[in-house]
Amino acid sequence: MAGKKILILDDDKDILDSMRMVLEFKGYQVHTSAHAENLNSIYEKAPDLILIDLWMSGADGSDICRHLKDNTHTKHIPVIIISANANIKELSHNCKADGYISKPFEIDELFSTVRQHTGDS
Repeated sequence: MAGKKILILDDDKDILDSMRMVLEFKGYQVHTSAHAENLNSIYEKAPDLILIDLWMSGADGSDICRHLKDNTHTKHIPVIIISANANIKELSHNCKADGYISKPFEIDELFSTVRQHTGDS
């Protein structure tokens, strides 16, 4: 697992900080952002996994996911939607996400989902 890169997009600083700490403790390289990033920026970071909050200030996580999955340079990167929305399963499917995590979530669930989508055992 050493060094796999994860990009987390969420406008909640507390969630960003807690997810970053947990995943860095497990050996991942983590980049966080409270703002939607453009596709070129994401491509340059070359993450192995992207975690996106569904509803961010000024951005729609499902739109970001859809753009990532429709872009030749980023469509191979697994994208996990994170949300408290009751329709998260359907919304994740509609935007071509590779999976989802419902808020609030347990740390074990986060780590299990990350391992599954980065190929770590």
